Amino acid sequence: MQMQMQIPLTRDLVLIGGGHAHALVLRKWGMRPLPGVRLTVINPGPTAPYSGMLPGHIAGHYQQNDLEIDLVKLARFAGARIIDGRAVALDPVSKTVTVQDHGVIEYDVASLDIGITSELPQLRGFSDHAIGAKPLDDYAEHWRGFLSTAKTNGEAGPVTVIGGGVAGVELAMAMAFALHQAIGKAEVTVIEARDQLTGIGEDTRQRLMAALKENGVTLWTGAEIAEITKDGPRLKSGEVIPSALTIGAAGALPQPWLQNTGLPLTDGFVTVGPTLQVDGHTDLFAVGDCAHMRHAPRPKAGVYAVRAAPVLHDNLRAVLTGQSLRPYHPQKDYLKLISLGGQSALAEKYRRPWSGPWLWRWKNRIDRKFMLKFQDLPAMETPTLPPVAALGVAEELGNGQPICAGCGSKVGPGALSDAISTLPKIQRDDVLTAAGDDAATLRIGGVQQVLTTDHLRAFTEDPALMARITAIHALGDIWAMGAAPQAVLTNVILPRMNATLQRRTLHEILHAAGEVFRDAGAEIVGGHSTLGSELTIGFTLTGLTETPILQSGGHPGDVLILTRPLGSGTVLAAEMQGRADGRDVMNMLGIMGRSQACAAEILHEAHAMTDVTGFGLAGHLQAICKASGTGAVIMVDDLLFYDGAQNLAEAGIRSSLYDANLAHAPLIGAQGAKGALLHDPQTAGGLLAAVAADRADGILNKLHEASVPAVRIGHLTKGAPDIICR
Repeated sequence: MQMQMQIPLTRDLVLIGGGHAHALVLRKWGMRPLPGVRLTVINPGPTAPYSGMLPGHIAGHYQQNDLEIDLVKLARFAGARIIDGRAVALDPVSKTVTVQDHGVIEYDVASLDIGITSELPQLRGFSDHAIGAKPLDDYAEHWRGFLSTAKTNGEAGPVTVIGGGVAGVELAMAMAFALHQAIGKAEVTVIEARDQLTGIGEDTRQRLMAALKENGVTLWTGAEIAEITKDGPRLKSGEVIPSALTIGAAGALPQPWLQNTGLPLTDGFVTVGPTLQVDGHTDLFAVGDCAHMRHAPRPKAGVYAVRAAPVLHDNLRAVLTGQSLRPYHPQKDYLKLISLGGQSALAEKYRRPWSGPWLWRWKNRIDRKFMLKFQDLPAMETPTLPPVAALGVAEELGNGQPICAGCGSKVGPGALSDAISTLPKIQRDDVLTAAGDDAATLRIGGVQQVLTTDHLRAFTEDPALMARITAIHALGDIWAMGAAPQAVLTNVILPRMNATLQRRTLHEILHAAGEVFRDAGAEIVGGHSTLGSELTIGFTLTGLTETPILQSGGHPGDVLILTRPLGSGTVLAAEMQGRADGRDVMNMLGIMGRSQACAAEILHEAHAMTDVTGFGLAGHLQAICKASGTGAVIMVDDLLFYDGAQNLAEAGIRSSLYDANLAHAPLIGAQGAKGALLHDPQTAGGLLAAVAADRADGILNKLHEASVPAVRIGHLTKGAPDIICR
């Protein structure tokens, strides 16, 4: 019998930044991954904007998602972990990258594609009263807010763009066009310190001057700015140009933190040679606008990053496998396609211009074709059944959907309860556990100690984020019992990897989990680790309480409060299939990783409480009803759901535990997507508390003051443990 070998991980490849070149590398990597390499991408945000479509988005021709590369989907396709954070330091000697609000990431081979900034820190008042056109996503978000306010008010203050290069005039015309479309008028000014528009030939300059005039954009040349005030830029001549929104587009500036890396820099940009390796560092590459190619200096333009991507991909693989590298020879010039506000464009190459609507259509086709590379990723092959298999295998596999991770991979509630019911009755008088409660209760002297354990199959490739969410998830049982967390044992299963990666991974896990537990008042005291087929993280916890909150304490009339949205199982299932929006995924993971200690403290007076996890809201509420001898009513329209969850549920996305949950806890009156999400398995889900009716409003006010997204979702009723949805 032939056995399939599990390839151990031996090298960490880290892509710092989600620029065009790195996005293309991720796509190529997903089509042909290199066994033994753990791939990581670090980016501040779940998406990366495509610069070629930004002016069209500013003008209103494209929606936000038209120009955003979904790095979460792309990372899933490439088998990479994505870390949502901004790199703020790099040490090429220790081979570490520091990520803001995340910590240190070690690498064996790394690549920089972090772009540039248009911030002008040397210009007094800029940081307080202006915003750079780059990073693109920050500017685009700021502009969307400005335009939305203009539409609401029916008017907008004047807009000023600093810089008369191609980028500045292109964005000025785009903003003018959008304001004319929104409110029928616009006041946009371009300020250029030189005596003419820059970066183009004379014929192109004349055509751009005419386009600016046609869009109603005022151009100031030979105008040097002394400072940016709250009223607008003040020129050295003393005149203040009124501005409610000031955009910096006066050139490409390197990211400031590169100055502290010790890397070779040219005017602040990372110096690289023909193979795109940083000078003096064979294990570090740099591409795109953040790099200076000493062998072939070129202007800062996205076309060079796109053309460099195949060479970068091949050279990264070459370094990781000990093969020879190949050089990158950039083209001498490139076709500039400049948007003119409306759906018209101007082109220039070798100083020769062309213009007209047909160029816009051509540019639009080029841009959409590029984005289609990331929006229409090749489908992953579905494993096929062997020609002969035991009865029931096909039925168990169903539609071939892979088993979910997190709480979606738990054993079904029916099978679990049946197995537990066969256990002998507890004989010890110091074990006070009631059937079905979230944690065991032990009497130790005059103190009651609660004890629980939980573990999760990883649903993210980021071990630190997975550890944080698992810690929050495991603490839920302690908090639900009204106990104060005390001590923690860890249980970690790592996928097969060498000793170096074991050390790195365990450090990330213990650091992230330790931070969560210390904030909750608990300490990690030990644990166990082993190697297996996939990352699994678990914790065993104790907590202390004078009087535990039991599931059996509910009374008819009690108000039901839930502290978190529903739908994590559905969103995670969709993410595994490449069908979830990356922004929705990252937003949800951020909520899942927040502590619920404050919410637990506010809910200490609850009559009954549990945390909503694998068996869904319906299953966990049913447990309270059965233990308390009550029924329940759920006001479905009052529930909160994670962004994207309802649409995904409407599209038929279900967690692999959904069917078992549905069979175990049927609801009366549940309909549609919202009804389905009542059975959705939650990971690090909210606390579900039954509180006295006359105390509910006060408790909710305290929760909201503490920024807990808690809602009143229904109440307990007399009678059978039925759950009615209204």
